[in-house]
Amino acid sequence: MIETPTAVALDIDGTLIDHDEGMSPAVVDAIRRTAARVPVILATGRAWSTTKPVAERLGLSAGGFVVCSNGARTLGYPDGAVVDERTFDPSTVIESVRRYAPNARMAVEESDGTYLVTAPFPEGDLGRDAKIRVVGDDELAPQPVTRLIIRDPEQSEDDFVRLAERLGLHGVSYFVGWTAWLDIAPEGVDKSTGLKVALAQYGLDPSGLVAIGDGRNDIEMLTYAGHGVAMGSSPDEVKVAADEVTKSVQDDGAAAILNRWF
Repeated sequence: MIETPTAVALDIDGTLIDHDEGMSPAVVDAIRRTAARVPVILATGRAWSTTKPVAERLGLSAGGFVVCSNGARTLGYPDGAVVDERTFDPSTVIESVRRYAPNARMAVEESDGTYLVTAPFPEGDLGRDAKIRVVGDDELAPQPVTRLIIRDPEQSEDDFVRLAERLGLHGVSYFVGWTAWLDIAPEGVDKSTGLKVALAQYGLDPSGLVAIGDGRNDIEMLTYAGHGVAMGSSPDEVKVAADEVTKSVQDDGAAAILNRWF
């Protein structure tokens, strides 16, 4: 157990915000108190365009950092200046998806936060205020990207675990979401990649970092931190990777952890 945290890393969806985009006053208050004493770094699969409003809502201090796109982009807050960016060529993955999951929808993020999608995603999936443009497969990724999102609302989470195995994903990292959602990232890139960059800006060591998350894309972050905390609704493999399990997002689990120290 960390005696006094020197920084806190927080996933957003399923950790701070529920599936209805709700964030409780108790969580907001706990994070604001924490941010007044140590750096609070949002570490999310979201794009910068949908991460910034959350940071603003939480009242995070200017001069900090956020980790977006599952670690592929580390940006300064509030200006969005890119501190670190990792990209890859997704063309072979796109071809494999079309072969094994012909009805799947795919999306990539452009640098301005716009999502290029092969077909509309379910409402709110990419963020309620996200800018979206529908394009053909051949227009999806003419240049390297920070991540490729694969989504099929007609499939289950287990279906997508099997899809990831069938795709034979080599040379990339991937994360299966809480629903039929698959994030493809540059090889070796995960949230801990961005957190290393952010902590280096502060001159801090991960041994003093407390990280809280709920998804498979949080596992590396939880094991990298000095103290990793899984939300109560996390899949079993996330709970196993964590040092501690807190209550669910509906029960303000993140606030319960932060209130211990701040």
